[in-house]
Amino acid sequence: MRNPVGGHVPVAGGLAKTGLAYARETGAEAVQVFVANPRGWATPSGDPAQDELFRSECAALSVPAYVHAPYLINFGSHTEATVESSVRSLRHSLRRARAIGALGVVVHTGSATGGRPRAEALAQVRTHMRPLLDELTRDDDPFLLLESTAGQGSSICSRTWDFGPYFEALDSHPKLGVCLDTCHIHAAGHDLASPAGMRQTLDLLVETVGEGRLKLIHANDSKDVVGAHKDRHAGIGAGHIGAEPFRELFSHPATDGVPLVIETPGGKEGHAADVARLKALRDSLPG
Repeated sequence: MRNPVGGHVPVAGGLAKTGLAYARETGAEAVQVFVANPRGWATPSGDPAQDELFRSECAALSVPAYVHAPYLINFGSHTEATVESSVRSLRHSLRRARAIGALGVVVHTGSATGGRPRAEALAQVRTHMRPLLDELTRDDDPFLLLESTAGQGSSICSRTWDFGPYFEALDSHPKLGVCLDTCHIHAAGHDLASPAGMRQTLDLLVETVGEGRLKLIHANDSKDVVGAHKDRHAGIGAGHIGAEPFRELFSHPATDGVPLVIETPGGKEGHAADVARLKALRDSLPG
């Protein structure tokens, strides 16, 4: 399949029992899950039976799975305790991802807090994130996927070219990839709604990080205008990006085989509608 289309699924009650049931009900061909409270530092151990069921069912159905690491993680923080907790939390997400057969772990690129320059924050990223990449030595280890922000505050990475210094700080490690969030990149200043805006943005990303590094796309429309620096998702076609740029996204060579995961509002019905909308755009392309 050129692009599996799916969504972030709830897992309270069991990864397989709840998460995969939700995926079926929304027509998802790919899934993303949390393996810990996204707004906390807890590192819970999984349920081995649910882990194995989730892994085996995803494999049987050819559904690629991804883990989203907690939002609190920030390797650019000026607070030592936050950095230490970030290391612990991301290591937990990477290990849990391997246990459930996930292909990648999405982590936000963070911000340079405390008024420090970006270069100082990136040096800290190198010191603390690079060793975690070196721990990914097994064939079934996930990729670490960097997700840029909408450009709020002292964000380290929000525009396509910001991935360059981030990749350099991590020696362009072979297990490093990108998760492109369409709402974030639009809000950061890349006008995806303009003619050829999506194509130009994807071209810039490939120029910056190289071919084959885009591993996952968070397909979200934006409630705010381009350059607003606000992370507010809208349903596909219901925001300032619109539906047509997503058709353009499907036709770009850099997205070939890359799964799309929605993180849109609207609950189960809204998610099912957004998945169906993206599938229709995908299937409208020739060949």
